[in-house]
Amino acid sequence: QERLVESGGDVVQPGGSLTLSCTGTDPTWITSPMAWFRQGTGKERQSVGALARNGRVRYYADSGKGRFTISRDTTNNTVSLQMNSLKPEDTAVYYCAKGRGGTTAHAMSISTDTVDYWGKGTLVTVSS
Repeated sequence: QERLVESGGDVVQPGGSLTLSCTGTDPTWITSPMAWFRQGTGKERQSVGALARNGRVRYYADSGKGRFTISRDTTNNTVSLQMNSLKPEDTAVYYCAKGRGGTTAHAMSISTDTVDYWGKGTLVTVSS
């Protein structure tokens, strides 16, 4: 059984918007540091943004600042990634991840070494 499941990936035109969701089966994950990562074809997996365990502190990669927003719904054990003004270079598989014990959202915004476990990913394609 997958512990994190992403959804919402789609094909969208440049300038469009998309919201990805990540739902966890582990009830502790929603109050752990978490992050969204993405990996384009032939590229390394990189953090898009991270959310602290308190649900209020957020870090965003330069690539998504001002366009991407992470939010959390503790009732539904779900974390979302709202993406606006999408560009072709945003095309990638997007993954959500739970942080290891003791890690921080800031650390997750920098390194994949901080990840406890991943979802399988959801594909976002930005193309006209």
